Order: sequence, then structure tokens, then C-alpha cells
Amino acid sequence: MAQAAYSIGRNCRITFLWGGSRVDLRDVTGFQARQMTQTLRAAPLNSLPVQFRIPDGWEGRFQIVRANANLDTLVASIESGFWSSGIIQQGTLYQYIDEPDGSTTTWEYSQVAFSLSSDEWRQENIINQSAEFYASQRTKIS
Repeated sequence: MAQAAYSIGRNCRITFLWGGSRVDLRDVTGFQARQMTQTLRAAPLNSLPVQFRIPDGWEGRFQIVRANANLDTLVASIESGFWSSGIIQQGTLYQYIDEPDGSTTTWEYSQVAFSLSSDEWRQENIINQSAEFYASQRTKIS
């Protein structure tokens, strides 16, 4: 059996763990994450300037084709928790990547906060949803 030489988009899956419940996202059509950093610079009098990049979380976005109410229900739960008790829940996002060598890499994005938007509901139109997220940290699980 031939192995794939590179990662391709269909090798990625994502899911949430939020408030103790797993929220599977069907039909994810796009996922992007970007490390955030703070830049610090020093300009010593006796040597060349030096720059440091301090980790400052991760931000990203993902798109899904709406196949069920899972994501809408999660957002409603987060809003309800805020309006009833003033608590803003944060969750965990897991990204699973099937690597070209046959192994699976799992990334955990912790303390996630996100916002959701969707396409206009129209007759005979597939509804796509987009979410933008921020996570405090990304950790390799496997």
C-alpha cells in the first residue's frame, strides 16, 4: 500500500470538549491555527541587538457545513451560562491529524473561546458556519 507523501486537508478532524461534554463537528471544511507571540528586543551597548518571541496563545478559525445543531447548541449553552450566572465557559479543542507515515498527531488547544457566524439561510442553499477562536496554549498529546 502506497503512503501519502504529504499532509492533505482531508487528514484533519476537530472536536470540542466543553463543560464535560464532547461536541463532534461533522463535515469540517477548513481549519487554520496561528501562533501568537509578543516580541521583545534588547539592544546591548556591547553587542548586536537580540529579539525574543514570547508565546501568547493561538488564534484560528474553522468552517463546517452545517449538518446538525451541535455547534449552535454549544454556543447557546455558553450564552445561557453567561446570562444566568455571569460565567464565561472555556473549552478545549482537539485537532487530529492523520500523518503521511500512518501515525496520528493530536493537538490540544486549551482555554478556548470562540465566536460563530453562518451563511444566510436561503432556499436550496447549503449553510456553512465559520468560527474564530482563541486558545491560551497548544499542547501535543500524541
